Parts: sequence; C-alpha cells; structure tokens
Amino acid sequence: MIHEFKKVWKQYTIGMLWLLGLLWPMLGIHPDGTLTFQKTVTVWSYLLAGSLVCLMIYVMKASGSLRFISTPLSRTTEGLKSATAAFPSWVWIMIVLGFALIYPQFAGRYGTDVAINVLLYICLGLGLNVVVGLAGMLDLGYIAFYGVGAYTYALFNVTYGLAFWVCLPLSAFFACIAGCIVGYPTLRMRGDYLAIVTLGFGEIIRIILNNWMSLTNGPNGILGISPIGIYIPIFENGLTFEHFWVKKLEFFYYFALGLAIFAVIAVRRLNFSRVGRAWESIREDETAAELMGVNTFIYKLLAYAMGAIFAGVAGAFFAARMKFVSPESFTFLESAMVLCMVVLGGMGSIPGIILGVIALIALPEVFRELQSYRMLVFGATMIIMMLFRPSGLIPAKRMGTRSEEKES
Repeated sequence: MIHEFKKVWKQYTIGMLWLLGLLWPMLGIHPDGTLTFQKTVTVWSYLLAGSLVCLMIYVMKASGSLRFISTPLSRTTEGLKSATAAFPSWVWIMIVLGFALIYPQFAGRYGTDVAINVLLYICLGLGLNVVVGLAGMLDLGYIAFYGVGAYTYALFNVTYGLAFWVCLPLSAFFACIAGCIVGYPTLRMRGDYLAIVTLGFGEIIRIILNNWMSLTNGPNGILGISPIGIYIPIFENGLTFEHFWVKKLEFFYYFALGLAIFAVIAVRRLNFSRVGRAWESIREDETAAELMGVNTFIYKLLAYAMGAIFAGVAGAFFAARMKFVSPESFTFLESAMVLCMVVLGGMGSIPGIILGVIALIALPEVFRELQSYRMLVFGATMIIMMLFRPSGLIPAKRMGTRSEEKES
C-alpha cells in the first residue's frame, strides 16, 4: 500500500495545488475589488478531504487491500446481471416506456420541462452518434444543423404561414443539404484536421445566421413562431376535426418522447444495417475498408447527411416549443456539450448516450444549489471518465480501435 501511495502522491499534490490556484480567482476576488482567502480555503479543504478519501480507496484497491469487499461485491454484481438477463430485453423496454408515459402525471412543471430538454438532447446525441460513434468522424460543428432546422421552420412559418407538420420534413431536408455541404470538403480529412474544418463550418453557419439581417433578422432573432398544431376528431353531428395549438408542457413532452423513440429506432436500424456495417468498417480502418470495396466517399457523406437529419428535426421542435430562435442558441458550446454526451455515455452505444444525456442535463438541475461549481465538477467528471473509463458509461458491444489511434 505504501509503495502504491509513493507512485501517486506527487501528482496528487500538484493537482490539489493547481485546484487551489483555480478556486481563488473564482471565490476570493469580489466585484468591489476586495480579496479574501477564507472561503477559498474552506471550500478547498472540503475538496481536499474528499479527494484524499478517494485517493486512499484507490491506493487500497490497487494494492489489493480491498479484496474482502470487492470480491463479494463483484459476485453480487454478477448475480444481478444474470438475474436481469433472465428477462427478455422487451420487458425492460416496456417498463422504461411505461415510466416515460406516466412521468408527466407525477412530475411537476419544472420536472417536465427538464425531461423535454433531456429528450431533445437525446435526439441530438443520437444524430451525432451516427457521425462520431458509427462512422468515426469527429464533428465539432454539429449544432449548426440544429440551427438550420430551427431557422427553416421559423422562416417558413413566419413568412409563408406553413404549419409545423409541413415544415418538419423541410427542416430535415435543408439540414440534410447543409450536412452534405459541410461533409463534402471534409471527406479526405482525418483526425485533428477534420475537427478543425467542421468547427470552422459550424461557426460559418452561425455567423451567417447572425449577420444576414434581411433573412434571419440577425442577432434579434425571429419572433412569433407558431407552436405545434394538432387536429382532434370530434364526434358531434358526425365526424369533424377541430384544430388545437399545443401549449401545455405535457403535450410537448409526449411529442418530444415520440421524437426520441423515433431517433432510437432509426439509429438502431442504421447500426445493424449494411450501411451501419460500412460505417463501422470506415471507423475501424478506412484504408482497409476502401480496399475491401466500401465506397468511403458515399458512406461518409451519407453519415453527415443522416446525422444532420436528426438535428434538423430536433431544431424544428425547438423552434416550435420556444416560439423564438436566435443565433445565441447555436454556439460552439452546444456542440461541445452534445459531443461530451456521446463520449461520456459511450460512442456507438444507444443506452450509453441516453445515460450520458441524463448525466449532463438532468443531474445539473438536481444539484442546482451548486451552480457556481457546476462547470468545475463537469470538467473533473470528464477527466476522471477519460482516465478510468475511456470507452464510456455503457460501451458499445462492437467497438474497436481507429486506424488513426493505432498510428499515434
């Protein structure tokens, strides 16, 4: 145990001193210009005590001192896995779906609103999963397709009065076109160069939305967007249909749930299709896939287009729900957040991405009292995940090593 502690104490000490230097500007510098140290030292002491406990547990585990706990725990875990495996997967799917259907009935308005955000980001995460998780192409400008879908519905609805259901396929179509435009120049790039180019295209689309005053109204955004409209059959004096505007959060929730279910089914079908196999071969080794007859040009372009379709549909729903869109909703930070959801949950894993979205959208709302430290905890969580579980919370069953990683 002492030998294991000697390996990590230097890195631990440097890390805690770095954390102290990071906390002091956040907590010790006040708007009136005064400098204090007491609050910084107090918070740092709590973090030091908690991290020291975690460090001791890690050292004891590495030295084998916790086998008397880990062995029974692993047996219990294996027993639970075997017990859950005894039930068919469709049973668990029905349980989760039943819980999702009755959730608005016992959750308040705030809980339903958070759940809508979770379902919306599930659509975005699964769409980005097509590009990053299945095809293995890093995309840092994915949120731009989200903006294209939102502005498509906003412009067609406000300018021409088209309904949401007419604009929904149009939003998907124009986002798909934008995905092809962005994807075509990047098809010969890999690794860091691909990330830089996609980041540049994402910023170009955001700047166009921000500066094209005659079309998008620039930074002022577009107001007066109509919500979702539905027709309900009325059996009075025969069969008639009455039009209603969706205004209650419960209806928005069920529509978002339908979008999320559609995204899950579509991505799963794509994953286990011939197209999905081709994407996986490109992800594992693009050169070998091309030599085996896979048209990498077409399939990579198709990955960008399919991922953009999910973002466009989610963008149309976002515009209908908020009734307002502006370029500030589609910044690089949103792209980074969606990418973090995919990486944290597990690239190529649908349950992992859902869990990653819940971890990054729902949990911060639960710990809203710690809002000042939310980004600090978020960064620390990502670092810990990349160190101890780089494949994600629920790794994909079929996941190898990319050719670029082997070369590095």
